[in-house]
Amino acid sequence: MNKAFWGIMVIMIGVAAILLITFFQTITNTEEHNSQLLKEVTEAAMWDALDYSEYRAHGVVKINKEKFVENFLRRFADSAGLSRNYTIEFYDVNEIPPKVSVRVISRSGTSNATSMLGGSSDNTDFGIINRIDAILETPY
Repeated sequence: MNKAFWGIMVIMIGVAAILLITFFQTITNTEEHNSQLLKEVTEAAMWDALDYSEYRAHGVVKINKEKFVENFLRRFADSAGLSRNYTIEFYDVNEIPPKVSVRVISRSGTSNATSMLGGSSDNTDFGIINRIDAILETPY
């Protein structure tokens, strides 16, 4: 009987280890996806917001702020996962020279716990923050 309990314990530890590895793999894959998505969406939105009329007239590389924000939000929403909540903050969008600073916070969820003594709610929030500072580089 003693050896049977050892066998059951080994199986339970194995199942717990597999669940733990799966949990961390999911977090890591989501983090990697969000950072790559942020990088690619920022670059594409900057190229879409490039003001070609200003470049043709004066030879100055310039982006349009409103167009950049619009393109960034559209592209990010098309590619982001629906299972998470995202907060997108634009810190700095310079038109000349083209430079942007963007921060994306992805949250997996919020749980509210009510204390029995005070009756107040405690908000527990788990978020992963990705930040990028990008400058548009042109080949010429």
